[in-house]
Amino acid sequence: MKQEAVFMKTEITELLGIKYPIVQGGMAWVAEYYLAAAVSEAGGLGLIGAASAPAQWVREQVQKAKALTDKPFGVNIMLMSPYADEVADVIVEEGVQVVTTGAGNPEKYMKMWKTAGVKVIPVVASVAMAKRMERMGADAVVAEGSEAGGHIGETTTMVLVPQIASAVKIPVIAAGGIADGRGVAAAFMLGARGVQLGTHFVVAKESQVHDNYKKCIIKAKDIDTKVTGRSTGHPVRALRNQMTKEYLKKEAEGASFEELELLTLGGLRKAVVDGDVVNGSIMAGQSAGMVKEELTCAELIQKLTKEADELLKGNITYE
Repeated sequence: MKQEAVFMKTEITELLGIKYPIVQGGMAWVAEYYLAAAVSEAGGLGLIGAASAPAQWVREQVQKAKALTDKPFGVNIMLMSPYADEVADVIVEEGVQVVTTGAGNPEKYMKMWKTAGVKVIPVVASVAMAKRMERMGADAVVAEGSEAGGHIGETTTMVLVPQIASAVKIPVIAAGGIADGRGVAAAFMLGARGVQLGTHFVVAKESQVHDNYKKCIIKAKDIDTKVTGRSTGHPVRALRNQMTKEYLKKEAEGASFEELELLTLGGLRKAVVDGDVVNGSIMAGQSAGMVKEELTCAELIQKLTKEADELLKGNITYE
């Protein structure tokens, strides 16, 4: 019988009612109910990525997750979504326990969520935004460094996490570039009380993404991610392919925002659902170079916590 990893009790596990301070990123098209439920069942916090989906889709995803687990799970809301108001209501109506937010300011929903007992955890990329979210009543923040996949900020995890941890009193969850126990241990030493992983969960056995997408991540080397969209103010990190090559060429030539947008329109769906890893957007973080195997969510969480615990013994108190 396999020995279970140590019980990692931190402010984040206490806040969220989970066993391990491991959060699965709310990735668009990837983070659906089956993956979220599997992560939560394994002792972490699974998230359903609402992205730009209609409220009814989110409601159905939440209900399906409830049928698979009685453990806490959450929903990630992209606040730029045209359906954000309706999805915010679904969070309350369905009794979702945790919401993480990105691409906007959740202030208009905060009173409603807090009254309903929802734990609110915005994803931030700067100290100023972390402090603002704390003032608004956020329960914690995810400090996401530029090593992450998808939409990114400018500051790396190594310098962002300690600065945010020093600036706010609420717990900090580190994200960006974390794929193994060494990354988890490093995040704790930097002041985080939990970690969020995206790229490694993309290739989890319970992840429903196309096998072509998973293979690209597993084959990736350290230099295989590219950032497109810096000129537009919307930088996105993805694995390099024909699409990123063409995008970066046009970007260097001064192509218009509209012309560049056409290259990426529906690109993530192409990669995740259709398996088009040539023209699609294979969003992944720099940690892809460390992801070499497809594990179940439970196996991954056990691996992360065991490795981290060995490194942290004698150096940190979880409580």
